[in-house]
Amino acid sequence: MNGLDPRAPLVLDTRELGRRPGSQREVTRTVPAPADLGIEVLSVPEGAPVELDLRLEAVMEGVLVTGTAKAVLEGECARCLEEISEDIAVTFQELFVYDDIRDSAEAEEDDEVSMLQDDLVDLEPLLRDAVVLALPFQPLCQDDCPGLCTECGARLADEPDHTHEAPIDPRWAALTELTQDPTD
Repeated sequence: MNGLDPRAPLVLDTRELGRRPGSQREVTRTVPAPADLGIEVLSVPEGAPVELDLRLEAVMEGVLVTGTAKAVLEGECARCLEEISEDIAVTFQELFVYDDIRDSAEAEEDDEVSMLQDDLVDLEPLLRDAVVLALPFQPLCQDDCPGLCTECGARLADEPDHTHEAPIDPRWAALTELTQDPTD
C-alpha cells in the first residue's frame, strides 16, 4: 500500500477528529474530477468540478464518511449518438477503519474494508463507485428516443416521417422487369 498524499484533492485528514467517538466535522469543497469517472458513453470529464458536501464522524472502529457529490455528466445517447449533458447528484456512506485496529487479532478478515492510512481518507474509490453505480447502463437523450434509421443512419427524432421504399426480395427482382415499359 502506497502512502496517500495529504495535498491530493480527494484525500482528507481526519486527525482533527481525534479518536473520540461522536466527534464530527462538516467539509464542503469543490475538487477536480479524477480520470475515468464514469462509463464509456457517459462520464464526468477529467478536471471538471465535483462539489462535495461531507460529514466525517469518529466512531469506535474508525471514521464514518457520509456525503453527496454533484457534477455534470457528458456523453452521448446510446440510440442516436446525440450529445448529452446532465447533472448528477450521488450520495454515499463508508466506514474507514483505523489501520491499527485492523491489524489486531480480533479484526475480521475482510478485503472489502476501507482503511485509513495514517489518519488520511482517500475518497476517490468511494466517489468512483457512487458515480458509476448511479449511471444508466444505456444513457438516452430523451426517454422515448427513436434512434437512427437502420438503412441510412438518419436521426429519427429530427425526421419523424422518415421512410424508405420497401426493399424488393431479390428472388422476385426479375419480375419487376415485366412491369416496366419496354420502350425505356
